[in-house]
Amino acid sequence: MHWQQKCQKYLCMLCNSMPFLPDLLPASSGEEITRGFLQELVNILFTYICKSSQRSSKVLDFHHPHQLKEGLDGFNLNLPDQPETLEQILVDCRDTLKYGVSTGHPRFFNQLSSGLDVIGTAAEWLISTANTNMFTYEVSPVFILMEEVLLRKMQSIVGWSSGEGDGIFCPGGTISNLYSILVARYHFYPEVKTRGMGVLPQLGIFTSEHSHYSVKKSAAVLGLGTENVVVVKCDERGKMIPAELESSIVTAQEKGLVPFYVNATAGTTVYGAFDPLDAIADICHRHSLWMHVDAAWGGGLLMSDRHRMKLQGIERAWSVTWNPHKMMGVPLQCSAILVKKRGLLRQCNELGAEYLFQADKHYDVSYDTGDKSIQCGRHVDAFKLWLMWKAKGSQGFGAQVDKCLENAEYLYDQLQRRTGFELVYKNKPEHSNVCFWYTPPSLRGLPLGPDRDTRLHQVSAKSTVAPLDSVMGRHYCI
Repeated sequence: MHWQQKCQKYLCMLCNSMPFLPDLLPASSGEEITRGFLQELVNILFTYICKSSQRSSKVLDFHHPHQLKEGLDGFNLNLPDQPETLEQILVDCRDTLKYGVSTGHPRFFNQLSSGLDVIGTAAEWLISTANTNMFTYEVSPVFILMEEVLLRKMQSIVGWSSGEGDGIFCPGGTISNLYSILVARYHFYPEVKTRGMGVLPQLGIFTSEHSHYSVKKSAAVLGLGTENVVVVKCDERGKMIPAELESSIVTAQEKGLVPFYVNATAGTTVYGAFDPLDAIADICHRHSLWMHVDAAWGGGLLMSDRHRMKLQGIERAWSVTWNPHKMMGVPLQCSAILVKKRGLLRQCNELGAEYLFQADKHYDVSYDTGDKSIQCGRHVDAFKLWLMWKAKGSQGFGAQVDKCLENAEYLYDQLQRRTGFELVYKNKPEHSNVCFWYTPPSLRGLPLGPDRDTRLHQVSAKSTVAPLDSVMGRHYCI
């Protein structure tokens, strides 16, 4: 029987099933129905992926929250007391995709999403099927080794020697940045782990005014206080000014603050700017400060022979955040924190829970990586990147980055020629970010001034150019 006929047969079985879930695998009699259910689900996903690639389809069938809550055409968010049929479960899956945002659509331009990679999607399916945890080698032997291979590869690309480097995959760049501050604090003040913040001086963190808000959020979470995050001025292109960093450190010391950590950004969220890493590293060296590079957005450029020089000096960092789920196109989520000093992550976070981390196991227990993490349960994020690396190779990732930045330069060139568009800054973009204002015909004849700015800012949603503090106005950033 042809597979399409089989799928139809299984769907009929699903439709005729009792008004509660039939026995699925691992029940002994559940293989046929399970196969039918999963094949129908694959059909739904395949149809969605194909439609997402069509420019003529919608990016979003928008409905207001109250409309979705009230229910649409049989789609109901309410949770039932009694189980529903598998047919209804399939309908719910289809409707969930129907009313969501098609982030893989060619015309989707929201924050930092990178389309849909089929190999990465297949990897996510496999991960869910394996349904394992990343805390010990005994429950996740293959994935643990894949993570190690990836981390060593990424550390090598950053420029660290084979004898140094550690890391772990984290649930997003914010958590990776939090790890960097956590480990930096432990490095200078290991007593904080047992005795708490009360035995420490008032510590100071330094980051640029265009850096990601996660730096301040991490300071709040770790008890350092957002007021002790010193925001350093940037130039007109959004890069941290080294002289301002030096001055801010001296001023903070005079006020009784003890500097210990500097965050440099490689690819700011809005401008896509790269801080001068070598100059910042010189300052950190002079003052014996931990240098972290938040390359969540810009780390992907390390894969490109053409663009990696924009991160010159990153090898001097003590830690690096790198999000493959951004420029490298890995499905969410996939973020890594890389730490130069091997063993520091484990020393900082380990508690040696005896039910997980026994020293007398029959294998090398250094592969029980769970005690590096502040989590216990940890999702397998490394496999998606590993499988995509197999499919693309390093050269493929490099070509992907090059093409993306070529597209950004093309857009930049086109905007300069088109009436009604004004670039936020005149220089070519360093990254894929292209920031501009659109001026509708009704405003083009108005003289420059506050009235024109106020009316122009009503054209699009207000965007924070400097994510930490200052607001420049309403503009588009693609």
